[in-house]
Amino acid sequence: MIAHSLIEPDQRHKMDYLAERYLGYTPIPISKLIGDKGDEQLGMALVPVEEIAEYAAEDADVTWQLREKLIPLLKEHGQERVFYEIEAPLISVLVDMEYEGVRVDAQALADYSVELGEKIAIYQAEVQELAGQTFNLASPKQLGEILFDKLKLVEKPKKTKTGQYTTNEQTLQTLASRHVIVERLLDFRQASKLKSTYADALPAAIWSKTGRVHTTYSQAVTATGRLQSQNPNLQNIPIRSDRGREIRRAFVSRDSDHVLLSADYSQIELRIIAELSQDPGLIEAFKAGLDIHKATAAKVFHVGLDEVETDQRRTAKMVNFGLAYGMSAFGLSQRLGIPRKEAAEIMDEYFIQFPALKDFMARTIEFAKEHEYVETLTGRRRYLRDINSRNHTSRSQAERNAINMPVQGTAADMIKIAMSRIHTAIQKAELKSRMILQVHDELVFDAPSSELETLRAMVVEEMRNAIPMNVPIEVETGSGSNWLDAH
Repeated sequence: MIAHSLIEPDQRHKMDYLAERYLGYTPIPISKLIGDKGDEQLGMALVPVEEIAEYAAEDADVTWQLREKLIPLLKEHGQERVFYEIEAPLISVLVDMEYEGVRVDAQALADYSVELGEKIAIYQAEVQELAGQTFNLASPKQLGEILFDKLKLVEKPKKTKTGQYTTNEQTLQTLASRHVIVERLLDFRQASKLKSTYADALPAAIWSKTGRVHTTYSQAVTATGRLQSQNPNLQNIPIRSDRGREIRRAFVSRDSDHVLLSADYSQIELRIIAELSQDPGLIEAFKAGLDIHKATAAKVFHVGLDEVETDQRRTAKMVNFGLAYGMSAFGLSQRLGIPRKEAAEIMDEYFIQFPALKDFMARTIEFAKEHEYVETLTGRRRYLRDINSRNHTSRSQAERNAINMPVQGTAADMIKIAMSRIHTAIQKAELKSRMILQVHDELVFDAPSSELETLRAMVVEEMRNAIPMNVPIEVETGSGSNWLDAH
């Protein structure tokens, strides 16, 4: 599965699919042994051993045959280094992390659930008071009628295919500055999601035998190489809002003799963009240790570093981070709530100040159009078969992916290399510290207090040097009895 995810990143990687594609063979489906999902489905223990034997032996045989088919393809696609040096060593690291798990304080979550419930009731009452009537906040139809028919927040509101007004998160974000009711609606939605998805659901994921949550990490899901966490997903715990960050307080160290250590790459994607583009302005700012968003704003708005205003820094930050996702002037205007013309002028000035960035983006798209793939610094590839499409929407999406993949993919490879090296270093030093979480650009460890400083130095060293670069790589660390305090 992992080999195939490098050969064809955007396809499915399950064994049954691979068997049909590469061997022209359809394996015995599990449903033949235990039945379809539902109340009637049997447990594996009730299936005759002879049937299980055939099913299990077939799995082993098909896997063996697929290996023979995929090894030459790894070489053909230039993926041997990524497979043998990055992905394969990581398997045992993830096994250990999943086995270790992370301690979660169920009582802290229960208390927070009550607090969120009270907030939800307050927000609901405020929204209905501002609307001048009671209605179901969870109904897009009723909400659309309030916002667009009654309050007339927009002259020509967007509609869905079914003819209803669009009331999704993105739409509400663009309307937040127009009426306080939208702000309260967003507060209501955020609190509701936190309550149902985390505060109420996470305690059920605690395994009774260990008192810990054991997530599953998948290496063969994302096309960029990012790891994915499932059952439960611990990678999408919100961190941008204070209320979302509170969920992290429930993730705690093993006991009073242990602490959590968090190590986070600082602005890693922007540093990788600087490395890939070799833009002198960006590299110089990072080497000088400047606030990169402030330094960018100073250049774009032609003011001194000390004269940069909060809104100017915010704009520069939005452009800096939007770069990795191929953000357009239209996208910037929507995010900042400014006219499209003004957004276009800001982006034009940005590329005047950082010309190597524009050249890098043009070169990358040109390479993608010629080869129909792009790759990371380590050689991981993503194929972009729509890059030469006549369909404007498909082609534009492929162009955005062409810019994004080398950046996100390099960041993914960097933290994977660091994880394997840290895991080896911990074993070599015979430490009792354990790596317990990987969330985007952050690693979390559960460590005896006596090992904290030894571990911190080890982690920073391996994370900084995972992929050698001209641009300095910075790692921010923190420690505490819970994940919020450590971050």
